[in-house]
Amino acid sequence: MGLFLLLLIGVAAVYAAYEGRSWRPDESVWPDQGALVSAADGPVAFDTLHGLGGKFVYLEASEGSTGHDIGFAQNMVRARAAGLEVGAVHRFDPCQAADGQSANFVTMVPRDRDLLPPAILLEDTTEHCAEHVSKAAVQSELITLVNQIEAHTGKPVILAPIEEFEAAYGVSQRIDRQLWLTRSWFEPDYAARPWLMWTANRWYKSEAAGQPLRWVVVRPL
Repeated sequence: MGLFLLLLIGVAAVYAAYEGRSWRPDESVWPDQGALVSAADGPVAFDTLHGLGGKFVYLEASEGSTGHDIGFAQNMVRARAAGLEVGAVHRFDPCQAADGQSANFVTMVPRDRDLLPPAILLEDTTEHCAEHVSKAAVQSELITLVNQIEAHTGKPVILAPIEEFEAAYGVSQRIDRQLWLTRSWFEPDYAARPWLMWTANRWYKSEAAGQPLRWVVVRPL
């Protein structure tokens, strides 16, 4: 009986996860919705995304000091043509200095007053670094990067730490910027203060793309 119940629970969990791929927050409560997109997501029909109720899209542009998202420029043009507001994203590498990372971002992202505030994805910790990098060094370089990207864009950065990064470096306590948190299907509560944006479904399946997209909402006023 115990084994049967475990199997039943397992099947129910798999089914819930499958059904959850098409879930997104209620538009009547969360009117500002959109997606986080990179070239790795494959072709995205931005017109369809807009038709589904998307109002904006954030596009990954750069990673660390050398990584470029090859789809950024084309996706920006196509998303705007579809009537979506567009923001640019940098993926932070805690192993690298801020100067190279900001130079990489500046190379990819033009000065454009119509862009949404830039975002910095904070997902990797120093576990993969070739050499030891202290917690203080990560925090210091991140603050420098925030200032440099803000100087280029003229807009305040949005910080997007996943739960593991927040636990390791306490970004929400140390850097006073708007927060973008991630937790599929349930509102995140791992930051020290309220958040502005929420990746509510990391595996959102829709007609807009062949691959699941990261579906994002903005906290209503």
